[in-house]
Amino acid sequence: MSQRLLARASLRHLGSHPWLTALSLLGIALGVAVVVSIDLANASAMRAFERSTDTVTGRATHQLIGGPTGLPETVYRDLRLLPGAPVSAPMVEGSVRALGGDQRPLTVLGVDPLSEAPFRAYVPQSRAEVDLGAFLTEPGAALLTRRTAGALGVKAGDALDVGVEGVTKQLRVLAVLEPGDEGTARAMEGLVLTDISTAQELLGHEGRLTRIDLILPEATAEVTLARLRLPEGVEVVRPQARGNAVAQMTRAFRTNLTALSLLALVVGTFLIYNTMTFSVVQRREQLGRLRALGVTRGELFTLVLGEAGVLGLVGTVGGVLLGILLGRGLVVLVTQTINDLYMSVSVRGLALEPFTLGKGVLLGLGATLAAALRPAWEAARSAPALTLRRSTLEDVTRGRAPRLALAGLGVLVLGVGLLMLPTPELLPAYAGLFSVLLGASLLVPGLTALLAQGAAGPLGRAFGLLGRMAARGVTASLSRTAVALAALMVAVATTVGVGLMVTSFRGTVADWLGSSLQADVYVSPPSLVARRGGAAFLPGLAERVRDTPGVASSSTMRSAQVRVGGVLTDVRAVDFGGTTARPYRFKEGNPETVWKELDAPDAVLVSEPFSFHRRVGVGGRVELATDKGPASFRVVGVYYDYGSDAGTVLMTRATWLAHFEDGRVSGVALYAAPGEDVDALVARVRERVAGEQELTLRSNRALLATSLEVFDRTFTITHVLRLLAIGVAFVGVLSALMALQLERAREFAVLRATGLTPRQLWALVSLQTGLLGVLAGLFALPLGVALAYVLVHVINQRSFGWSLQLVVSPEVLLQALGLALLAAALAGLYPSWKMSRANPAQALREE
Repeated sequence: MSQRLLARASLRHLGSHPWLTALSLLGIALGVAVVVSIDLANASAMRAFERSTDTVTGRATHQLIGGPTGLPETVYRDLRLLPGAPVSAPMVEGSVRALGGDQRPLTVLGVDPLSEAPFRAYVPQSRAEVDLGAFLTEPGAALLTRRTAGALGVKAGDALDVGVEGVTKQLRVLAVLEPGDEGTARAMEGLVLTDISTAQELLGHEGRLTRIDLILPEATAEVTLARLRLPEGVEVVRPQARGNAVAQMTRAFRTNLTALSLLALVVGTFLIYNTMTFSVVQRREQLGRLRALGVTRGELFTLVLGEAGVLGLVGTVGGVLLGILLGRGLVVLVTQTINDLYMSVSVRGLALEPFTLGKGVLLGLGATLAAALRPAWEAARSAPALTLRRSTLEDVTRGRAPRLALAGLGVLVLGVGLLMLPTPELLPAYAGLFSVLLGASLLVPGLTALLAQGAAGPLGRAFGLLGRMAARGVTASLSRTAVALAALMVAVATTVGVGLMVTSFRGTVADWLGSSLQADVYVSPPSLVARRGGAAFLPGLAERVRDTPGVASSSTMRSAQVRVGGVLTDVRAVDFGGTTARPYRFKEGNPETVWKELDAPDAVLVSEPFSFHRRVGVGGRVELATDKGPASFRVVGVYYDYGSDAGTVLMTRATWLAHFEDGRVSGVALYAAPGEDVDALVARVRERVAGEQELTLRSNRALLATSLEVFDRTFTITHVLRLLAIGVAFVGVLSALMALQLERAREFAVLRATGLTPRQLWALVSLQTGLLGVLAGLFALPLGVALAYVLVHVINQRSFGWSLQLVVSPEVLLQALGLALLAAALAGLYPSWKMSRANPAQALREE
């Protein structure tokens, strides 16, 4: 038969079922859109950071860096005086926040324009471009790009107020730069160029440099570096190390988002399989006649696969476009989470990466064709006589259910084995997770047949003949109901698993905060990264806060980032003062002796994530890049901490001052005197520091609420992905159940002709869809709890190193069961309405 005629018949079939076709396209599009949007949001955030890093680094091949306080500027002077000194340029870098309308983070780059020519072409190097005299000598002189100036609403000659660790300082926009191309303009967005001395005054780094950039020919680099005679505490690094460290820091976060987005695609794949199976089932007689008329098996296989290709192509293109729209919203959530947890990064647009878009197209088409392979093979391999018999497929499905159940048990065992592998890698964990989902799906046909048969009796006693018909109808249409149930089960189980994981995480964090926040009032300067808190008090201000009347005792903390194994890591120096409170719980180490051990000059505590990622425990050693050179410290305890997934090192303030040239304070904890009103104490502290530095003052209760608010904000994107996965599943169930009921038009017509009233038909369809919803909920609840266990104790542990307590919330389980029932009930509304209004005689004639 002509391929053109077959193609025309195929397209006519798709067009004759517009609602089912539209739902299938929507399901494919949603599945692809979720994956594409997450990939674009992740890529945009990392691309923005890479662009800004590359722009700041310029053409430097090596960098000289020091400890947390940077380098003494004398290092640059001595370097330039060496015979045969390499090409070099000093740099002061830091972050501030614009004040006023658009309070975006800005990167301040202090440069020496006379040394910049070999490194960064965008730095003005002649009077023709910028008044260099004013740039070098005028206090607060700064240069902005046209894009940044426009976003901040300033122009040349205007003043620009910025916040630096709670202190308002003023810059003057000397000139507005016009970058040569769009890529450079985008990379320089949020960049403020100043002279070295201006940046030092602005950031409080007088006499210090952040780094010194070098250009060394690769052939002679090692020889040149060996001749430099670098002072103690100065290291040589490659510029790429910074980007690699950030990519490593955020890898787990980005991987988990990608995995959650793939769950939506998995549910979408069930939908595609549903669609193609129903397409074959609905046309079984037509396909049988075609085979009887001489159409080959290969032609039928190509016909069904071609239909899937058309659906996949249209749905995928729509999904990519929808993914771009979703990505514009998700990039804001991803950026907010990165800013809260890791670093300050400004992403103002979505970068359309061709690789990501291409991957979305391949995933969409690949998933569609893969899901259509089995229905296409079933259509092609069946003999014409068997294809014309309606009961054949159902007999085959019921006979195959036990074998599928055995295969499902095997896949489940494989999944559990992958999850139990003693490895920190995430790939085996996710492979195990998806194996569990697949194995559970293969169990669905057998369990559905057993439970539906078991439900016939109770439904019969409750609803009479209609109840028994509803239960038997589920078993009679097992080839269709099982797939619909599997899709709904996976989606609802995902909802349960992610919901219980977030609930468990929040409960663990709230319990940890409750035991950690023992002081009455916490005072700290504002920080650009919500979790890090590295901003410092002005000199002498922390002491004044501690001396406030009504304070019985106090403690201080200095938080800074120090390189540990080349990776910037949070280090905290604690001075407990006269307080006896020790708000730490230990996973390793004796709580009764650990604090005495910590007084040793080389002793530190490490957080649980640090211990997990670095494979170091009590008795191990950690090397930190201090201001006086690399120093080795002995680990005397491992404590629980949920403030940083990268890990934290904690030492006494005395140990800190012995190794770091930084006596500043990042936070003060105040313990009120007996009978002292906490709100009155907060007001008193605020009055003492008024006008000097903006400080954040929070009571114990307020800080707990704020911390949980940041926690909830970081999980906003997880909830969004959860809702999108539910949306895909709902579309799939709606499509499957609609097709199931509409495909039974002849059966319903016969029932109407034999006396079944429209109301009874409504009841029959509602009972059947309700039973499907109950079964989906019953299947999903244990699977969801199992997924939550995997997410909490395997995925989360390997991703972030945290130990969490799994909390099985009845509220989450009831919501999931309600969701399954609601999805099934809504899916049965349209078929019930259509069948109850249909003319039995006409339905029988059409069949």
